[in-house]
Amino acid sequence: MTPTGKQPSALAQPLTLPSAGRIAACLGLFVLGAVTGVAGGLVQAGWFPGGLLLALAGAAGLFVGGGWATGTRAGALAPAAGWMIAVVLVTASRPEGDFLFGAGVGSYLFLLGGMGLAVICATLAPGRQPGGFDARLGK
Repeated sequence: MTPTGKQPSALAQPLTLPSAGRIAACLGLFVLGAVTGVAGGLVQAGWFPGGLLLALAGAAGLFVGGGWATGTRAGALAPAAGWMIAVVLVTASRPEGDFLFGAGVGSYLFLLGGMGLAVICATLAPGRQPGGFDARLGK
């Protein structure tokens, strides 16, 4: 509380390191995002229209669930970062010419759709809000 009896703004609070549990949760979500990216890449190529929708729905569910489970935007960003890194590594061709994704409409829709979902889910995830039931933002 401030001397005037008001609660200070959440943005005016000093930054602190996250707890060990939150760091472990974000690392777990990062790994789960990478696994989802690789699995989604295989599924979308196997069954084109349905597999693409299933892969994007799985990625969106993970991004939203991560944000909801941790209550922060970092919970949505961690699996999105793991997903993007895994998908970019899987799409890169090797010197021998081998690659996992073929250059087709489905691969591009999966890549661009997943990135769009990651941005949307990270933006809509709950951010840092002031405590208390009677607190109003912008006051």
